[in-house]
Formats: sequence, structure tokens, C-alpha cells
Amino acid sequence: MARKAVNEFNENEKVRPIVLHDADEGRDYTLEFDLESVRFAQARGFDSDDIGKYPVIKTEELFYYAFRKNHKNVPKEKTDRILWDKLGGIGNLPDGFIERLILLYYDPINAVKSAEESGKNASMTVEM
Repeated sequence: MARKAVNEFNENEKVRPIVLHDADEGRDYTLEFDLESVRFAQARGFDSDDIGKYPVIKTEELFYYAFRKNHKNVPKEKTDRILWDKLGGIGNLPDGFIERLILLYYDPINAVKSAEESGKNASMTVEM
């Protein structure tokens, strides 16, 4: 599922973040990733390919990690409550929600790959 979503997306396109509006708290949460939040997820063993094998656990993790870029201090207990209590659980998420999270996860990775391939911003060269 993860690879399919990424492969069908145009790598030159910017993936729009997901914004959650919490009417109870009067607050918005912007879900997206940067390299730091991807590193954070990977350091904890996250692999998006595991979502198909462990959909509940891995979707909860991906959801939590998506808060990391803009809301570092929101604990997993709170993101779990948002996912299960406020959004009604994984089965009640809008169509395409999980796929969008996966695309957001891969967005900074694809940006790095594109920059490496084009040699952009290279201030050092390597001779072998």
C-alpha cells in the first residue's frame, strides 16, 4: 500500500499537509513531515511498508509521527485520543487519509533524493 501510494504520486508535486480542526479545544493541528520527523520515526523502527501487515499499530504510529514537525510536545497518548475518540478511529478516517499521511512521510525523502540527483546546493565535491 505504501509503495503504491508513493509510486502514483508525481515527485515534483508538493503534498499538501492535513489540517485537523479541533472545535472542542479551538485549535488546529497541521500534520506533515520534515527530515527531522522522518528521522524520529525511523529511529523508532517505523517502516511504512508495515502498515499493510499491522494496520492499527502502524497507522497509530504514523499519525503520531505526523504531529512531530509542527507539534513536538503532543504526546502519543493525546494523538491516540484524537485518532480514536475525536476522529472515530481508523475506519472512520476520510478516504485517502492514510495514503496522504504516507505521501507526506515520503515528501522530505523525495526532496532529498531530487536534490542529490540534481547536485543542487552541493558545497563539497567528492572525487573517487
